[in-house]
Amino acid sequence: MSEAQNKPTLRVKGRLMSASEIERTLVRLAHQIVEKSNGSEGLALVGIKRRGVPLAERLGKLISGIEKHPVETGMLDIQFYRDDLTTADVRPVVTPGAIGVDINGRDVVLCDDVLYTGRTVRAALDALFDHGRPRRVQLAVLIDRGHRELPIEATYVGKHVPTSSREIIEVKFTEVDRDEQVLLVERVD
Repeated sequence: MSEAQNKPTLRVKGRLMSASEIERTLVRLAHQIVEKSNGSEGLALVGIKRRGVPLAERLGKLISGIEKHPVETGMLDIQFYRDDLTTADVRPVVTPGAIGVDINGRDVVLCDDVLYTGRTVRAALDALFDHGRPRRVQLAVLIDRGHRELPIEATYVGKHVPTSSREIIEVKFTEVDRDEQVLLVERVD
């Protein structure tokens, strides 16, 4: 069977957020982070690669604008920390890369586009603690779609979207996709 035959067909069910809705949501999340953190002193935002990175950068800019003080942002690449990778492949050696910000003793807000099973966040926590010892770690996500397999909950949620196991949330950011919207798509067998 070819790779194209193995790929599930996806059907767009609807648009959950437009570009302007994403922007309004990020402004609200930035204000919530500032409020809960009592300002931006000692705050660092770390995006989980891929779409968590532009999320962290955008939130960082918004918080910097609110607080009139720069907020550092960094990036985590967690691909080698995932526990749900196929075991058939040879696992590459993990070479810890710089995340771009010192996290020791800081309040870190991990940022990701979609929270689903919790496995990506668990892997991100493993990777984060390989880089230092933050004072506190919180989680900010644009979309929480439920279906957790691990006891992980986001501190800051842009939107809760209950989904079925056949549905997928596609977040598109201009920085990564040259498009800006959130779509609900469904696997069609």
